[in-house]
Amino acid sequence: MTLTRDFTVAVFVVHQGQVLLHPHKKLNMWLPPGGHIDAPELPDEAAIREVQEEAGITVELLGDRGIQTDDPEMPLQLVRPEGIQLENISDDHQHIDLIYFARVIDPPRIGMPEVLEPMAWFGEGQLSSLDLSAEVLAWATRALATVAD
Repeated sequence: MTLTRDFTVAVFVVHQGQVLLHPHKKLNMWLPPGGHIDAPELPDEAAIREVQEEAGITVELLGDRGIQTDDPEMPLQLVRPEGIQLENISDDHQHIDLIYFARVIDPPRIGMPEVLEPMAWFGEGQLSSLDLSAEVLAWATRALATVAD
């Protein structure tokens, strides 16, 4: 048996004190937007694309960018993920998950941005009523505590 690994992204989008999640049909659990990083995509591009495809909204990734520079001679500085974790998908396959926090770009002036169903916004008090894995609950709670919008 040969072990294979894929790089993936998970994006915890926060807006007005709520985090964006959806019930994943195949896995039967609540997850943030995310998915595989496609070749030759950068992780930042994959994170933004996955949220756009799954939720229909445009986001800005949050986090440090290593060296702060506008010098075109310097290497492109990508957003540093909030976390990197190794997840067992099956006996012979793993995901290297890059976890990002993000906020909505140009949200409507009133209310929450409309998202594609079955995506939905949840406040911290609502998270306990969802059937969340310990991992998703921990990241969602941390995103809500970290992201000011």
